[in-house]
Amino acid sequence: MTTISAGPGAGAEPAGVRHVKRPTPLRESVYEALTEMIIDGTLERGRHLVEVELAGLLGVSRQPVREALQRLNNEGWVDLRPGFGAMVHVPAEDEVDQLLAARAALESESARLAARHATKEDVARLRELCKVGTAYQESGDIDGTVRTNGELHSLITEMSGNRFLVDFAAQVDRRVRWYYTPVAPVRGAASWREHNRLVKAISEGDEDKAAQIMREHTEHTRKAYHDLQSGAEPAETPEPEAAPRRRRRTT
Repeated sequence: MTTISAGPGAGAEPAGVRHVKRPTPLRESVYEALTEMIIDGTLERGRHLVEVELAGLLGVSRQPVREALQRLNNEGWVDLRPGFGAMVHVPAEDEVDQLLAARAALESESARLAARHATKEDVARLRELCKVGTAYQESGDIDGTVRTNGELHSLITEMSGNRFLVDFAAQVDRRVRWYYTPVAPVRGAASWREHNRLVKAISEGDEDKAAQIMREHTEHTRKAYHDLQSGAEPAETPEPEAAPRRRRRTT
């Protein structure tokens, strides 16, 4: 999560100020800052975005903010409405279904290939991320939970060894984080139990089981999101049934 305030002490900026660094093109820095503010919920869904207010938060003029809002509109993060101005996009339920369906396809294949190619070092990194993510979840640190969740999924995709999967997954990563952030407290410990099961399957070279767990994991997230939007009580994640394992292929 991008820091909002400069922290305690003399000369600290007022809360909400996010001065951007100048070395990168200003319009790019403003775009990145606003995108992260949308993802982490600082700019909540449906919020009316006023150029002068955003410019004050970021310590820039209105022009790069206007350019960033146009780009965010083109990418579906913001809706520009004649007569109303800019609003943070409120995703429709079918958007979430479509994105998570794409994610399930990408990541189940990534998990399958990760189980085939995983090294001891890879598995150790996955286990460490599970440990860190569980600690964040237990302490109630949503930002840390979401960040570590993303790191674990990204690492599994990298472990697949397929650069096209890596590229495709990177394209949906931010949107997944945006949808997952409000769901993280609902999914809670169940999500990290699933991650641990997934890492175990990968460590054992069980390609089919790793792919299956990843598909189920994504489906549980999709259902939790819909339950949250409808106000329904989140369902308990069912305990998995034992299934025959397929070990890593040897050559």
